[in-house]
Amino acid sequence: MSKSYSPWRLWAKSLGEKASSCNKESDKVAIVRTIIFLTYLITNCFIVAGVIRHWNSPKYILIPIQTSDTYPLHNYK
Repeated sequence: MSKSYSPWRLWAKSLGEKASSCNKESDKVAIVRTIIFLTYLITNCFIVAGVIRHWNSPKYILIPIQTSDTYPLHNYK
């Protein structure tokens, strides 16, 4: 005989072992674990988006050159 689980129960079981014998306390722990999981997921999405955005971007090296009349580049005599 197969038990029918609600989607919440399946999700809570996928987060890890039951935190307590009390269902209310276990549900609160599952909510905290879900929030932690979502923050990891959102952070990883931003990291991947940044990598994709800068994939094959042109690579320029800017070298500042300061010129003035007191230090000419070539000394001709």
